[in-house]
Amino acid sequence: MTDVDELVGTWLTLPDAAEQLGVETSRVRRLIDEGQLVAVRRGDPVVRSVPAAMIMDGEIAPHLAGTITVLRDAGFGDEELLEWLFTADETLPGRPIDQLRQGQRGEVRRRAQALAF
Repeated sequence: MTDVDELVGTWLTLPDAAEQLGVETSRVRRLIDEGQLVAVRRGDPVVRSVPAAMIMDGEIAPHLAGTITVLRDAGFGDEELLEWLFTADETLPGRPIDQLRQGQRGEVRRRAQALAF
């Protein structure tokens, strides 16, 4: 189990993510390719998985795609990006992913943008 596994906790396989979103698995793959979601290879057998917290109430968490873009522009790889999103920050407070799920993108995005400099 990697650090990202421990930070994220609950994962969804692509078919499970598709079921949560009410779409086909091929659509989930496109959402990953478009930067709307992030998936990493994990488990035994190794399969692509998406953090369950990225999906809420049948939709992608609010403001997630834009934050993913900012972090990728800052040079983050997928695992680094997930580590940042799922690591608690006392000054936020909480994890950036939780702030996004609550619709609080401002401070999360400011911090993500600051990482690029």
